[in-house]
Amino acid sequence: MNKRERFLAFAGFKDVDRVPRHAGYVQDLRERMTAYLGKDPDEHFDMDQPGGDGLRAPEGFKFPDYSVYFPEYKDGKDGFMIDGNGCGHVSHGFHHFTEYISPLRNASSFEEIKSYPIVSNGSFLDDRMRAACLAAHQKGTYAQVFVGHMYEKAWQVRGYEAFLMDLLTQREWAELLLDRFCDNNLRVAVAAAKAGYDCITTGDDVANQNAMMFQPDLWRQVMKPRWAKVIAAAREIKPDVHVWYHSDGNIWDILDDLVEIGITILNPVQPECMDPVAIRKRFGKRLAFDGCVGTQTTFPFGTPDDMRRRVNDLAMTLDAKHGGLMLSPTHVLEPEVPPENVEAFFKACDQLTY
Repeated sequence: MNKRERFLAFAGFKDVDRVPRHAGYVQDLRERMTAYLGKDPDEHFDMDQPGGDGLRAPEGFKFPDYSVYFPEYKDGKDGFMIDGNGCGHVSHGFHHFTEYISPLRNASSFEEIKSYPIVSNGSFLDDRMRAACLAAHQKGTYAQVFVGHMYEKAWQVRGYEAFLMDLLTQREWAELLLDRFCDNNLRVAVAAAKAGYDCITTGDDVANQNAMMFQPDLWRQVMKPRWAKVIAAAREIKPDVHVWYHSDGNIWDILDDLVEIGITILNPVQPECMDPVAIRKRFGKRLAFDGCVGTQTTFPFGTPDDMRRRVNDLAMTLDAKHGGLMLSPTHVLEPEVPPENVEAFFKACDQLTY
């Protein structure tokens, strides 16, 4: 099987020649992995990675000047930078972690929310997206594109506590931001479907270690219909496009909803938060998994033998031979992960016998 055939078999619960797998690394660990292996881990390990590209801004497109929202900071100085949504980030020197500074943190009127210049991708071009899809398929790999976050971008722009308060006390403020990000996500999803992508990736972190960050009914009222709209628009064009959804934590309470709106692949299925076997029993072939190998447990704190046992147990109990399982860390691998455990992960995947 080539990588596209393997992905489509995995996502469709068909027999695979081997379990698909992948991993990502923070820069510190990538450098240590390169020293350990003698080459970059992406080159060393045979991973099932997609090809793809997103929409692009046309030449001369004028992006907003978000610096006006941060008069006390200077972009590029003292570890401060501004991202494409206008959110400030302060680096405190701890790897890739930054402190968010929300541009609408001090907003006191609906007009301030309404006038905030979220970039619209309505005029963006799909030429690179189409070319990347074609190139991936010609190479024998699957084409996948991230359509964007919705809830996460909205709270980052507004501020976490402020956004949650808006949801409860002045919902029109929150819904205005959600709608603008939803519109952008929908346009990416539609363009990807038209270009022939095999999978679109979506998601928001809406849970903590034990439960949802807010009542599941609130998610059903506010986030579910917007994601349903995005997925339906893509499926109207390409009915067989797979939809991958990410949320860390325990999202057990909304799994039925995710399947209902068309999610076919769940990530990361954190074993510290949810039992993959219980989810498989509940949903059968309606929901494939990408993840399942803990970055809070096995990867940083296990031994290579622990890793081999974990990979073998997952492959056996989830019947990986017949699809439905892509093995991967449940998050980007952090500096505390021993290179030996990463190597053991890929070796264990290689040694699975069907």
